[in-house]
Amino acid sequence: MIEQDIVIIGSGVAGMSAAQYAARAGRSVTVIEELAPGGQLMFIDMIENYPGFDEPIGGYDLTVKFQAQAERFGAKIAYTSVTSLKKEKDLFYVETSGETYQAKAVILATGAKHRHLGCEGEQEYAGKGVSYCGTCDGPFFRGKRILVVGGGDTALTDAIFLSKLTEHVTIIHRKDRFRGQDNLVRQVERNKNIEIVMNHILLKIEGDGNKVSTAYLRDLKQNKEYTREFDAVFIFVGMLPQTGLLDKTLLDHDGYAQTNERMETRLPGLYAVGDVRDTVFRQLVTAASDGAIAAHCSSEYIDALEGMEYV
Repeated sequence: MIEQDIVIIGSGVAGMSAAQYAARAGRSVTVIEELAPGGQLMFIDMIENYPGFDEPIGGYDLTVKFQAQAERFGAKIAYTSVTSLKKEKDLFYVETSGETYQAKAVILATGAKHRHLGCEGEQEYAGKGVSYCGTCDGPFFRGKRILVVGGGDTALTDAIFLSKLTEHVTIIHRKDRFRGQDNLVRQVERNKNIEIVMNHILLKIEGDGNKVSTAYLRDLKQNKEYTREFDAVFIFVGMLPQTGLLDKTLLDHDGYAQTNERMETRLPGLYAVGDVRDTVFRQLVTAASDGAIAAHCSSEYIDALEGMEYV
């Protein structure tokens, strides 16, 4: 059994930020990652809105910097799968496919996965015109023809954001009415830069291999298929928070981990950060903030466990 002060599950921006702050505070820290560091960051081609970088930086390059910084302060990274998480008395036991880790606090940074449509061309053009984040990738398509797929709050909010970058935004939804909040629906309906197309689905995305050029659509009412030219396709059909390790009592109705402003869940010593938690804004900078807060608060929690009092 490996004993640590803090175990962090997930090595995206939130997890690495937590690792850096916790290790720098003198805590023994292990980050457990199933695949490779970076999380959603690895799928972002170029990032131009992360503070401190006056030139765009690739997602992979930024991941390397996060990892190097955390390791420089002493954080360790274990590449393995977590099979269970349980708490007994004041200690957590994180079981993996190879080892069991004992920790005084655990920070869950497992993120969320974008729901995919599964249509032809979606995977091929991911990062080449197909995106799941308007604020991340929208600026690359200023003045271009943009297709937005979805009918919820995220689709509507990002359509509004994208409409500030181009006059050519088309939003399609498979139903005859949006699922989003009424005030967002009204904003979209009044926006002269947004074309609303209901009862439509996206069938296929085509391009020249390097960028998107064409979308195949189906009009569900008329049962008619046709093509339109677009430079980008933004897909917002929901997220899948990776909360399989948590008891359902710790989740909200959408499956996200519920936390307070200190990143604490209802289980003392368990923190959740980044896209896995219920939050109003999902960006790299907010994920980094979540991680720093969780590291600080979990360190205070450990001090209290050990009987340390602050004067």
